Amino acid sequence: MPQRAATIVGGGIGGLAAAIALHRRGWRVEVLERAPRFTEIGAGISLWPNALRSLEALGLADAVRALGAVEASGGVRDRRGRWLSRTDNGELARRFGHPLVVLHRADLLRVLAEALPADRLRSGSEVRAVRDDGQGVVVEHSGGASRPDLVVGADGLRSVVRGALWPDAAGPRYAGYSAWRMVTEPLAEPPAEGAATWGRGERFGHTALPGGRMYCFATASLPAGTAVGPSEHAELLRRFGAWPDPIPALLASVPEGAVLRHDLYDLPPLPTFARGRVALLGDAAHAMTPNLGQGACQALEDAVTLAHCLDGAPDLPDALRSYDLLRRPRTQAITRRSARLGALGQLSWPPAVLVRDTAARLMPARVTLRSMAPVLGWTVPGDRVTAAGSGSS
Repeated sequence: MPQRAATIVGGGIGGLAAAIALHRRGWRVEVLERAPRFTEIGAGISLWPNALRSLEALGLADAVRALGAVEASGGVRDRRGRWLSRTDNGELARRFGHPLVVLHRADLLRVLAEALPADRLRSGSEVRAVRDDGQGVVVEHSGGASRPDLVVGADGLRSVVRGALWPDAAGPRYAGYSAWRMVTEPLAEPPAEGAATWGRGERFGHTALPGGRMYCFATASLPAGTAVGPSEHAELLRRFGAWPDPIPALLASVPEGAVLRHDLYDLPPLPTFARGRVALLGDAAHAMTPNLGQGACQALEDAVTLAHCLDGAPDLPDALRSYDLLRRPRTQAITRRSARLGALGQLSWPPAVLVRDTAARLMPARVTLRSMAPVLGWTVPGDRVTAAGSGSS
């Protein structure tokens, strides 16, 4: 069989993972990335057991784990700092085969990019059009045009590929709240446990990174596009500076200009992730809010599943239909679940907050962990263990 060619639009986590999986199966790949470099700045990322299983399939799990941090425990606290629920990372690893690993996004991107030949990575390549001319799919970009056998749209929430070939699809929908992300300077005595602290219409979370740094994130219910001032750092201090320890000390250790803020969106369900010789993955297919920490994890699952479906398949559109059937029900269910958890976390009416916190405090830890099995128990297609919860809600 002649060597097949794939053009991956978007050089983020999902796009690079898909390129690696296809490259190792003998495909000729090119990754078109609009940014001048294959990197990310300013934030951490949580990799749950299902993501590490995907990275194992790519042969990269050990390299990624070596760059990350594993906390012994964490959980959710209320506005006074009292624990509502706890998570034992050791039990998580025993049950699902891997712990929760946290690392800097830039480190993960570097590992993925270095797993591909340098000449397959084309930064500074802006995709201007994607069209089917009757003889195949053409990708027009700033470096020229490509006519591959396969096009993978991994270009994020506002995907050019989705916009071109799914023109009737609904656009992203605002979740109702904005999020800040930041990384502290190295701390002499970093907190021993991570936590998400829930308030009224606001949340603040922290988790360990290697080298004594902490990855912090916060949310607040705001109209889309709300400007704050005089700075994002000052806004965080105003909102969270009097919250329970260690939050004030963490904010004090974040450099003034190191705070990122983004309004949060998810994607209404698409009728299909595949059309002809084009497939969508990651945020381009199923952008979700970060409440379950599954955005990048699901993109990694997408990548290895796509490569599995294409492996030796004589008919490419049929293979992509199989990919769609495997991925769409699962990812859309997780998108819904993440949205529900976010709505719960953002509650602001005091009686509703009291009910939420009381219910969380009464929920046994084993029940919470068991409820995550449909998400975290996923296995790579073709493994002897059946993929868990492919259609969980």
